[in-house]
Amino acid sequence: MPDTPSEGLARAEPAGMRKGLTSYGDQDFSLFLRKAFIKGAGYTDTALDRPVIAIADTGSDYNACHGNAPQLVEAVKRGVMLAGGLPMAFPTISIHESFAAPTSMFLRNLMAIDTEEMIRALPMDAVVLIGGCDKTVPAQLMGAASANIPAIQLITGSMLTGSHRGERVGACTDCRRYWGRFRAGEIDADETADVNNQLVASVGTCSVMGTASTMACIAEALGMTMPGGASPPAVTADRIRIAEQTGAQAVQIARDKLTIDKVLRPAAFENAMRVLLAIGGSTNGIVHLAAIAGRVGLEIDLQALDRMGRETPVLLDLKPSGQHYMEDFHKAGGMATLLRELKPLLRLEALTITGRTLGEEIERTGPGFAQTVVRSVGNPIYCEGGIAVLWGNLAPGGAIIKQSAADPGLMEHEGRAVVFENVQDLAERIDADALDVTPQDILVLKNIGPKGAPGMPEAGYIPIPMKLARVGVKDMVRVSDGRMSGTAFGTIVLHVTPEAAIGGPLAHVRNGDRIRLSVKNREIALLISDEEVARRAHDNPVVEPTAERGYKKLFLQTVTQADKGADFDFMRAPQIIGKTPSSR
Repeated sequence: MPDTPSEGLARAEPAGMRKGLTSYGDQDFSLFLRKAFIKGAGYTDTALDRPVIAIADTGSDYNACHGNAPQLVEAVKRGVMLAGGLPMAFPTISIHESFAAPTSMFLRNLMAIDTEEMIRALPMDAVVLIGGCDKTVPAQLMGAASANIPAIQLITGSMLTGSHRGERVGACTDCRRYWGRFRAGEIDADETADVNNQLVASVGTCSVMGTASTMACIAEALGMTMPGGASPPAVTADRIRIAEQTGAQAVQIARDKLTIDKVLRPAAFENAMRVLLAIGGSTNGIVHLAAIAGRVGLEIDLQALDRMGRETPVLLDLKPSGQHYMEDFHKAGGMATLLRELKPLLRLEALTITGRTLGEEIERTGPGFAQTVVRSVGNPIYCEGGIAVLWGNLAPGGAIIKQSAADPGLMEHEGRAVVFENVQDLAERIDADALDVTPQDILVLKNIGPKGAPGMPEAGYIPIPMKLARVGVKDMVRVSDGRMSGTAFGTIVLHVTPEAAIGGPLAHVRNGDRIRLSVKNREIALLISDEEVARRAHDNPVVEPTAERGYKKLFLQTVTQADKGADFDFMRAPQIIGKTPSSR
């Protein structure tokens, strides 16, 4: 470090500890004071003269998915120092799916703001983003994309699987399966308590292709992680080695000034969408990709996504679409195996955080080896992509269905609507013996969209009514403006846009109306006339939800619809410059 502050300030582009000086009206004094305080922690001028690599630490006692964060931080620091950088960890908020009320999605945008503003506020030449649980990775990528400095994502990794009475189990597809069996009276409370001890066998994210695993794969497909960074389980040496490599690469991208906008290009998003479809990924992945894309001035073209889905088969045999778990995917070669098989469909020119293209990275992985977790294109587990996009008078802005996890016999279905006005109404009536419902009906849940709940909770996985579950009904068509966990399964239509809370057609569905679902035709239709819908809207106008103060007020005033990522409108890029996938 220079002997005097003025020497440092003479640089054309301030770096390291000279970046973003606190405003005291005297920049020389600002640097002098900063150096004095950081030296109080024992740093020397030699250390302070290195590239500063910040590490977003999202460890929390409330977040078992990030339970390995202390080990990852230490490994990243080791990698940074081996590469000649100075690591500086800083905390941000941490969100866990099952601990955040009313829903983790309500807080995703707050975490994105926290991440962005801390990146802007603190001196750093690059940042390592440590995230894993469902909303943390998208929040970090959203914040980093807006801050636009060199950034690299480090995934915390999946949990190990457990064993219950000789059966391999893992969160959270098996959580839902066993809870469904309990509701149906197939197992008792004692067995439910026993399996509860085995579903989460270690720290880490869900061991199936839920939202956390989906976002891990998407982050690698975007080019934002080290190659192979998506699949190593949280408690393995492989995960620690990836963390060390991530730290070293962070120093390199700082030196190369490889800012995030050079990676998050339309081709990267197209690759991410291919991967989302091929892994049978979480429907939440679409919302998160839309939010990340919006931060760099892009919109997700849902019609193009659906066209891609018709030519992109599901190749990854993981629950809930298949049978295996994330640790099996890792042993099968992880994303390298999948990308090698998808290569003809990918945008190989897309730049990655290594400075090489995706095509170059695939070539570096070699020829692969025999395995059974990733299928060939000629032998998929599902012939189309895992997700289909639906349109119709019930969803003018689109809706989605995870077709790879649905009952084939229900994907062309017409039935009578059984309507629940909100989550409270659902909780009060779904298990009542007096509920007028048959297996052929369509369950409709309103007011769980971005504004309706608020926060678009994962209540779209509407439970099978108790009296039907007890006679063996395993699936029904279900429709809502909310989300469901990526670990869930069933014939479930989600993200109906516009949502009921802002007066979308869903708001005006009544008990007994007929609804038609045709996945083949990509249709979700309310079988009443437009005039009748308009009459109902006139007679029962929707009053949008409001709040008096605080973050909830900000959320309700500014959150966008699902097709725009449910981000805050003022956090998106000032100008939308195009759509993705882009035309080739």
